[in-house]
Amino acid sequence: MISDPYFYVAAALAVTFLGLGKGGFSGVGLAATPMLALVIPPLQAVAIMLPILLLQDVVSVWAYRRNWDAWNLKVMLPGAVFGVAIGWAFAAYVSDSQLRLALGLISLTFVLNAWFGKKNQPARRPGVFSGVFWGAGCGFTSTISHAGAPPFYMHILPQKLDRITFAATSAVFFALVNVMKLGPFLSLGQFTRENLLTSAVLAPLAIAVNFLGIWLVRVTPNEVFYRIIYVIVFLIALELIRSGITGMLAS
Repeated sequence: MISDPYFYVAAALAVTFLGLGKGGFSGVGLAATPMLALVIPPLQAVAIMLPILLLQDVVSVWAYRRNWDAWNLKVMLPGAVFGVAIGWAFAAYVSDSQLRLALGLISLTFVLNAWFGKKNQPARRPGVFSGVFWGAGCGFTSTISHAGAPPFYMHILPQKLDRITFAATSAVFFALVNVMKLGPFLSLGQFTRENLLTSAVLAPLAIAVNFLGIWLVRVTPNEVFYRIIYVIVFLIALELIRSGITGMLAS
């Protein structure tokens, strides 16, 4: 088990972000892996987070078990299978910095268009191709660095779903994607005794914050919820761009 105290300071913050994200504020958890990567190798950080994510998925899926949108899962999951497979095949070759920069620029463009583009656009349901394409993006980026939220937002946010339906669909989708990722990480040899013990130590905090996130989603009005989500996406985009550029300059 990891004994570095600085790791556990970073890990406590990372797990808190994960819990809020799994509770329904999808995307907050995007900061978790980069935060851990400050103190341990990035691939190890992803491996430690995955068992924690799976535990949180059980809580979130149970909490939202009656509210998810079946159509969105049907069109996104086939793409996600393909994306996870590609992510596994290229895990050792894809530059995390370049991936983060690209995700950040896409997300920033999306948010700025929502804020400064045509106002009061009606809710619209994208086509099947959109679901498959962005589902593949989710699977790929989630496998590489647990960064599946931005592609998910591209497909889901224009639909303006009720906040509970939004949170439930996110919970079920990413739970299934995380199960898909078990095979690739087993094959990469990242589920070591040290990593699993570290995950177990962090699990109680992760589950507690998960329940906090679920409660916050249920008491937040729809309009306020979406304002928060767009701000979250904006901040995530800025962090992805910053970390992407920093990583590219350092390499």
